[in-house]
Amino acid sequence: MSNITEERKIIKKAAAGSADAFEQLLLKYQTPIYNLCLRMTGNPEDAADMTQEAFLKAWRSLSSFQFESSFSTWLYRLASNTCLDYLRSLKRRPQCSLTVEDDEGEEQVLDVTDEAPTPEEALLSAEEHSQLVHALSQLEASQRQIITLRVVNDLSYAEIAEILDVKEGTVKSRLARARDNLRKKLLQTGNKSELRASNR
Repeated sequence: MSNITEERKIIKKAAAGSADAFEQLLLKYQTPIYNLCLRMTGNPEDAADMTQEAFLKAWRSLSSFQFESSFSTWLYRLASNTCLDYLRSLKRRPQCSLTVEDDEGEEQVLDVTDEAPTPEEALLSAEEHSQLVHALSQLEASQRQIITLRVVNDLSYAEIAEILDVKEGTVKSRLARARDNLRKKLLQTGNKSELRASNR
């Protein structure tokens, strides 16, 4: 039995009210969803809250999931929109609290991931990484969202287009503008590193 078929059965059980089945989904996706929320909110506490809220929304609306997209795409959409709504509700953009103070503290939290670091992250020193996170926090919520989906979560243009409900060309143009703004923020901090294209 394929993983997709097995997951489909688990989703159907969860949609029918099985808490055990939903817990299996939560355990599988909580790390990537938390990582997305962490980069979008820039704060571990907020990320934890948004992750919890996203899974709560998923639990409540799982019966409406029609398998028109992959479950992961549906969940990413829920989580990113939850974070987007939260960021837009703030009276002012929060200051980034994810500075790399030491190798055993924030840096460890920052890099929670199931896979190897993205190419950008692998090239960054701790100081440059801190500057990148800070610069990311200075972007508009929508630009932070698209960079997080592409660079941090390593989603394809097609996957992001499905999540945002736009065309792939729109994703590419929005991402280009977001990268340009991020680069300007980095240059303002004295970081001359250029973001590389993260294509599959």
